[in-house]
Amino acid sequence: MLNDIKKDAQERMAKSIDALKHTLTSIRTGRASPALLERVVVNAYGASTPLNQVATITNADAHSLLVTPFDKSMVKEIEKGLYNAEFTPNTLGTSIRINMPPPTEERRKELAKQVKGEGEGSKVAIRNIRQDANKAIAALLKDKAISEDEKKRGEDDIQKLTDKAIKDVDSVVADKEKELMQV
Repeated sequence: MLNDIKKDAQERMAKSIDALKHTLTSIRTGRASPALLERVVVNAYGASTPLNQVATITNADAHSLLVTPFDKSMVKEIEKGLYNAEFTPNTLGTSIRINMPPPTEERRKELAKQVKGEGEGSKVAIRNIRQDANKAIAALLKDKAISEDEKKRGEDDIQKLTDKAIKDVDSVVADKEKELMQV
């Protein structure tokens, strides 16, 4: 029973870290990345559709992306979707180029604050997972399924998992901040 609680907590903490990593991919650094356009939605045939389902997104170079629609008639709709997402598309016939100028130092500092905020959100989620696991362990003690010593040992193990997950979050945040502050 304790092992199940620990395993569940560990899996949920890992998912929180993965979610943080996924969120941070959409925060723009000085380099162009197709992940920046993941949240762009276009009107395709009367339905809102993610951009990556109607076009291929590739790096043209370090500071620009190239969007090539699967259906050439979608160019205007893709342009509208990019404008709505606050990107400036340059249409080159059937392809669309998006230039990504390097962010200013002030903007990089704002992004670093945003990264820290995302990291804090992940830490809160991890602490909530710890709290849920400790409640489950306390319930086992109350039901007399485990002894007081096993409860203490289980809580210590959960705390170790929490400390490791928090350290991982700090590492992910530090890496992203380092990436952001590079000129």
